[in-house]
Amino acid sequence: MATPVLNNGIFLRDTSYNASSHVDSYHLTNMLRDADPLDLGPVDLWAMTQKVEMPLYQMSSFGGKNVINVDNAKGEYKWQTPHVLDLPYIVDLVETADNVGADGQTFKIKISRREFGHGDIITYDKFNGLEMYITAEDILPLGEGFLYTVQLVNNDNAQTLDTGTYLKPGTKIFRKGSARGEYGERFSDITTSAGFREFYNFVGGAEAHVHYSISSRADLMLKGGMNADGSVPVTEIWRSFDQNIDPSVSGLEDMVQKMGKDYVKGAMKNGSLSRTFMTAMEAAHLSKIANDIEQYLMWGQGGRVRQDGPDDIRLSVGLWKQLDNSFKRVYNKSNFNLDLFRSEIYNFYAGKVDFQGPDPKRQLIVQTGMGGMRMVNEAIKREAVNSGLVIQAADIGAITSKGMDLGFGFAYTSYVIPFLANVKFVLNPAFDNLHTNDIENPIIDGFPLSSYSFIIFDITDNTNDNIFLLKLSWDNQLKWFYQNGTMDYMGRTQGFSSSGNFNGYRVMMTQTMPAIWVKDPTKVLKIVMRNPVTGGSL
Repeated sequence: MATPVLNNGIFLRDTSYNASSHVDSYHLTNMLRDADPLDLGPVDLWAMTQKVEMPLYQMSSFGGKNVINVDNAKGEYKWQTPHVLDLPYIVDLVETADNVGADGQTFKIKISRREFGHGDIITYDKFNGLEMYITAEDILPLGEGFLYTVQLVNNDNAQTLDTGTYLKPGTKIFRKGSARGEYGERFSDITTSAGFREFYNFVGGAEAHVHYSISSRADLMLKGGMNADGSVPVTEIWRSFDQNIDPSVSGLEDMVQKMGKDYVKGAMKNGSLSRTFMTAMEAAHLSKIANDIEQYLMWGQGGRVRQDGPDDIRLSVGLWKQLDNSFKRVYNKSNFNLDLFRSEIYNFYAGKVDFQGPDPKRQLIVQTGMGGMRMVNEAIKREAVNSGLVIQAADIGAITSKGMDLGFGFAYTSYVIPFLANVKFVLNPAFDNLHTNDIENPIIDGFPLSSYSFIIFDITDNTNDNIFLLKLSWDNQLKWFYQNGTMDYMGRTQGFSSSGNFNGYRVMMTQTMPAIWVKDPTKVLKIVMRNPVTGGSL
């Protein structure tokens, strides 16, 4: 039998428990017991949480930071996915008379589980089914089920229930509500059977690495190429540590334009934006380390590499591979339109959220590549033109400058789906992958197939708590070291320590790769274009 997999995790075990209105310390201890590897807690799958049915389990919290430090010797972590049994159902017929329930008479039914209590109103069909009221008679265990005493809720004393048609074995039973009179002595309660499906995975032990060596003559020539003021040519490096920054920001000027000068000043002051200087050689190799990590976090397939040491090299599964477990809609380029987003977003929200309108406050961020941005711009433009609204170009800033030096241009990057959400499209450069394959990721109208992908990483209102970066708590920093030969890395010409008689010096850089974890793939919506070569999709 195939091993069940979620988020590309490895199945560990199933844990079951019964939670009812009457809980003792044993149940709580059993549900919250500690275990290794690092426990990331339960994940309440968005796809299972139907608001109209009320969530059966409310064990998880989607709050928290987006970086998790894994304090485990092997980098192992685990999580649980709650799973529930099916709805309770009729086990077998107890009443066989032809006039069951007539004139308010009570009758007995046998249900598979003790999930309803006294005073509950239950039915086999929420739309048109007759309602049954659970009386104060004891609910008795009987064989493989429980015996309930009920009576019909109706306005017709002659109304009867055809048990052979509507209460056949296997008929599912729903709770509609509960009712109690002034003199009622018994109250409703609940008993819920559920459990956890547990998975584990590894952060991985692979290190992104690079090194370079500078010969003695090259070092002297490097220093001979100083600027007129005697300084060595350097590169200015800006780093942002803000987890919530717009993913389309690609540089300092871009940050100032999109986030504003006040944001940049505040970020510099609080330390979320830093600036450093280094030589061009060092900057290039640091960029190589960062690029290796980012590329594998995005596109990595995961797995392990055997080596002679005691441990294999473990590689984590990249973001794109994990998103294969999400909801995916495949479209053809010739049929692309905004109805794709309307229908898919509605399917996500139906039964889970309250619809508001006509202009809801709900904000959705859709990330795409340059190819996707161009198609969306054209699709929204067609919608705007067909709306019949008169638009003055000057009023919306489409015409700039004055007189004989006019400029014209505009772009649509967002639109409102009435009663659903405000949808904002942003550019993510990761989708414009330069290293493409002519079969799996072919170039289409100047852009790779991946550039036409649209992803909502979290379709709920909690927009920053579904994609996590996991790092080893004891090994997550860049390691940067050097070996001196006949030249000194620090620039000294006399009295420096040398590790060998080789020419010049050597510099090594390594950094252990972190891992990406998609906490709940069912909250992710992926809309991708059909591959014209293979007929499949990314």
